[in-house]
Amino acid sequence: MLAAGAGNAAAEPALRIAGVDHASSANVPPPPSPRGCQQRFNIRCYTPAQLRRAYDMGPLLARHVDGAGRTIVILDSFGSPTLRSDLRTFDRAFHLPDPPSLRIYQPVGRVPRFGRNPSEDQLIWATETTLDVEWSHVFAPAARIVVLETPVDETEGTHGMPQMMGAVRWAIKHHVGDLISMSWGATEQTFPSARSIRDLRTTFVQASRHRLGLVAASGDTGAAGLKLDRQHYYAFRTTQWPPSDPLVLAAGGTRLTLDAGGRRTSPDVAWNDSGGATGGGRSSVFARPSYQRAQRHVVGAHRGLPDISMSAATEAAAEVYTSFDGGPSWQLIGGTSLATVELAGVVADADQLAHHAIIDLPARLYSLRHRGSAGIVDVTRGNNTFPHGPGRVRGFAAGRGYDLTTGFGTIDAAKFIPAFAAG
Repeated sequence: MLAAGAGNAAAEPALRIAGVDHASSANVPPPPSPRGCQQRFNIRCYTPAQLRRAYDMGPLLARHVDGAGRTIVILDSFGSPTLRSDLRTFDRAFHLPDPPSLRIYQPVGRVPRFGRNPSEDQLIWATETTLDVEWSHVFAPAARIVVLETPVDETEGTHGMPQMMGAVRWAIKHHVGDLISMSWGATEQTFPSARSIRDLRTTFVQASRHRLGLVAASGDTGAAGLKLDRQHYYAFRTTQWPPSDPLVLAAGGTRLTLDAGGRRTSPDVAWNDSGGATGGGRSSVFARPSYQRAQRHVVGAHRGLPDISMSAATEAAAEVYTSFDGGPSWQLIGGTSLATVELAGVVADADQLAHHAIIDLPARLYSLRHRGSAGIVDVTRGNNTFPHGPGRVRGFAAGRGYDLTTGFGTIDAAKFIPAFAAG
């Protein structure tokens, strides 16, 4: 999750573009207009209607393919104290229905109290949680939502990871969802060893056996990776876990250029702007899974990521409503966090059509692509070189077919979702 216009790829509080005093919260400011974003911030911003149009969701929504009967599980540290009311306000502003249910649990311990002076990390995670819930709801408006809040900040390495995996095990035990969306990750090299990752991922094996799909963000630092200090980058190409896990569908990011009605004015490109770049590369931990055999000329002997990409650019950002930070405001958010929850909504829609949770998400995607396009749209422009300037880590270029920048590209949901559901 990145703020529009952020100066580096480390997560920062999102840019507030409108707000009123908390005491006047009944007077919620209207969402920013695309023209207003261009004039005031020199960036594009997109509404739910625009991105739904861009991904051709209309024919599906007209048929009530909207995630009904399915449950998306959002997994984040700390959560947000105003999540329920913020989602209601977001829905009213964009004429969206409320979800059938929004349930919030703290399955592995009570989270730190937000209070009057929340920490920067709490603010970041409150924004992240709000983004995740609001935009998964955009793409699957009739799906139930479960939020699992953990009490330890997930940063780099194993910090916060045992609690995240504990929450997944709780979800398995209590049968609370169909898929788990993880808009976070840690550079593989920050873990003590490859074994420490493999020990953690036994939880994913359990999830797969218990019919839980897994989706994760490929990262916002391009082919580079942050070190444990979260200030400096490794001088070589890296990837993140959990998106590097063979059981996880890795979501990359693109930049869309849309008119006010959500129609493309130019083809999508790999996300790479002042705020960050789509994560992608070859895992240093996991060997090439069998489903990537046809991509061996790209991935070599390693698990390659991402698998598929959706809107993530911070300079073509999504509108998010929050009120936890002293008053109601609209924020502009990008990053592969956004792409992840968009994709989670798409999967929930496919689950609805399939009448069951689809668990082998990456394997099914590759099988589908091998049989034909089926709503998969190639992205052939852009790269994920990042950071910018001296010392940057050279990334990978998008091109025809599978690549280590956008995976297979992006989707036309009206074609992709039925094909993905059919298997």
